[in-house]
Amino acid sequence: MIAEGHDVTGEARLADVLVGRGARILDAGSGMGRIGAALQAGGHDVTAVEKDPSLVAESRRRYPDLPVVQSDLLALADSLVEPGFDLVVLVGNVIVLLAPDTEQRLLVTLRDLLAPDGRILVGFHPNQAHTSARAYAFTDFAADVEASGLVVQHRFGTYELGEPSDDYVVAVLRRA
Repeated sequence: MIAEGHDVTGEARLADVLVGRGARILDAGSGMGRIGAALQAGGHDVTAVEKDPSLVAESRRRYPDLPVVQSDLLALADSLVEPGFDLVVLVGNVIVLLAPDTEQRLLVTLRDLLAPDGRILVGFHPNQAHTSARAYAFTDFAADVEASGLVVQHRFGTYELGEPSDDYVVAVLRRA
């Protein structure tokens, strides 16, 4: 995608403007590490978390300076990840790849890792975008956010702050 000129760091650009320089950021469900590495290159203190051992290995190969913790996101409370993040980045459809009915548990786990004024950036297709994902309507997501002690501070349809859309959800969450 990079070779074809596709934008692969839009999520990182939006994350960057949500925090001050040198912010502490958790890239939750980091995959190969492209977003975490872009944020680290922008001067942030980034910790990436990925469950899949092959993606952890690829991330470490591509971005050797990016700290990557191999962990299930639902087990972060039991990992070595210290709380106090200014921003948690949960993009790339991570939330719709979770096991059904674990969304509130994950949102509470991430909420508890935030600094007092920290926020969570979430991005996902609310309609089943591919076979591994599942449908997760914005109304269901918003109800889970509220039940988790969070609120939707902003909602967009793109990482470039496009109007809210039924095709893609970009949301910024904060504590209630």
